[in-house]
Amino acid sequence: MVLVLKSDAFLDGESMPLRYTCEGDDCSPPLSWENLPEGTQSLVLIVDDPDAPDPAAPRMVWDHWILYNIPLDCAGLPEDVARHGLPEGTGEGINSWGRTGYGGPCPPIGRHRYFHRLYALDVRLPEALGTPGKDDLLLAMDDHILAHAELVGTYEKSVVD
Repeated sequence: MVLVLKSDAFLDGESMPLRYTCEGDDCSPPLSWENLPEGTQSLVLIVDDPDAPDPAAPRMVWDHWILYNIPLDCAGLPEDVARHGLPEGTGEGINSWGRTGYGGPCPPIGRHRYFHRLYALDVRLPEALGTPGKDDLLLAMDDHILAHAELVGTYEKSVVD
């Protein structure tokens, strides 16, 4: 069985609804997963945009959301999880805005891709990680990834700044 990541709000490769963007409520979309591999001890979710600032000339990857140590008894995250509270024990990393939490799509130009990546790890990461940036989190995950799944949403602002 293959690890699966999906959303009731959008299909892989399709546009993300306005609600989950800076032009809408800027709340996190509902996500669910299934088929965790045997030996999984924790999950990591990273949402990023490799098309920043312009898909025709990308210069950076913009990190939108970083979660780690998501517990195994959690089969997904509800819409607007910040309102409901993260699952107990879940750690948050620092996104490209320099804060924790979800930051929705808000591309300055063009249609961007938003990669939602779920990783199944064979360990719980140390709490000493605190609020890591993506690079530190990826280093901590190194050699512990059992499987990963990907869900891509796209978005283009209706009005360009």
